[in-house]
Amino acid sequence: MLLLLLITPNAQAQPNAKFKVIAFFTGKNDRAHVSFVGEANKRFPEMARQNNFTYDSTSNWNNLNDAFLAKYQVVLFLDTRPETPSQREAFQKYIEKGGGWLGFHFAAFALTPSAYPQNWDWYHNEFLGSGQYKSNTWRPTSAILKVEDPKSLVTKSISGTMKASPNEWYRWENDLKANPNIQVLLSIDPSSFPLGTGPKEHEIWHSGYYPVVWTNKKYNMVYMNMGHNDIDYEHNTNKELSFTFDNPAQSKLIADAILWLGNAKK
Repeated sequence: MLLLLLITPNAQAQPNAKFKVIAFFTGKNDRAHVSFVGEANKRFPEMARQNNFTYDSTSNWNNLNDAFLAKYQVVLFLDTRPETPSQREAFQKYIEKGGGWLGFHFAAFALTPSAYPQNWDWYHNEFLGSGQYKSNTWRPTSAILKVEDPKSLVTKSISGTMKASPNEWYRWENDLKANPNIQVLLSIDPSSFPLGTGPKEHEIWHSGYYPVVWTNKKYNMVYMNMGHNDIDYEHNTNKELSFTFDNPAQSKLIADAILWLGNAKK
């Protein structure tokens, strides 16, 4: 469990930074998600120094309030979402005023019934557009991702396709391609199939269209399905077998997304 409430490694070191980023995380459930949170909080400060922005992080979701959010131009959700009405109201207000947002993997998860039910229509249906979670691949495997929008500044460093780090890939309730407000930036390339190793047959995808990275044209936002590191579950060692930021192409994609969000005109 990560107990760190607030990390501010860059604010004083970069007085002339272009913008400020705050990452929210829970860091309690699923070893793969906890692994990603720990990795992100180690890697983002260096990415911030290289790209002239500041990076802070907090596990106190009550910091999702107007006064706190006013200090930042970009909000990250590393693993979960806000749960209380006041937190959700503050986040929606921040977004509707032009604030930037980058969410990873489980930040979009909702399934009724579960510990994270679909009880926030604005976030899951309007903002993300994805609706509820439907299924996933298993075990975590890398995939070839295809650029859907080569003109986007988020995908500018990718020429056609890129190989992603091992990940648990999600399928969604809603058809994102049919939503006129959603611009899919990266999707699973057909060369990735079969994707997943099972052991259950439904955990292996053999065909289909699966968006992985997208933006909603009405908001200053990007969602990325990455954020589930590979863990040695089978042998009970809990050893980390892969890291999201060890992939240079993927790290550049993440950096370009943050720069696009942080430099957007509010």
